[in-house]
Amino acid sequence: MFKVDETVVYPGHGVARIDDVSEKIVAGNIVSFYKLSFLYKDMTVLIPLNSMRASGVRYLSEPTIVRKALATLEEEINIARMCEFSASGWNKRQKEYMMKIQSGKLIDLAKAYRDLMSVSLKKELSFGERGILSTIEELFAQEIITARGMVREEVLRMIKKPFVQSEDPHEMPPPTTQFTL
Repeated sequence: MFKVDETVVYPGHGVARIDDVSEKIVAGNIVSFYKLSFLYKDMTVLIPLNSMRASGVRYLSEPTIVRKALATLEEEINIARMCEFSASGWNKRQKEYMMKIQSGKLIDLAKAYRDLMSVSLKKELSFGERGILSTIEELFAQEIITARGMVREEVLRMIKKPFVQSEDPHEMPPPTTQFTL
């Protein structure tokens, strides 16, 4: 099981450190909790020990998974399906994106990021799409930053590289998120 001072990923919330294991009385019963402090935002949560795996909390992705996730960004997608303009098409895609965010899997985040970034090259993203893209980019980048020990700007450049449409290979789109190390 998890130990104090380990770094973990909490799906939909980001990278956290296990600070402590504490006990609290809940409904007259003593319950043990992991205390998670998030590395990239000012937030702490308590998760019951017996619910930790069910919550989706996991260790940082192994280097092979990080490489596979980064390679996923280069894969081709069916852009016609992604640019369907009907409300039902967006609602379906939004549900898919939210499921990928909540899965907590780095590969799922990479697929959703790739899809939204590809759509952004064909049309202006809606407010909802931009919000989801920003969330996915932040969660995706946080894990790579932590797993690889890289700085934010390097990671953003690396994940945006497949989507840059410039003659200048060093030019990249501006960051869409503002999280701090």
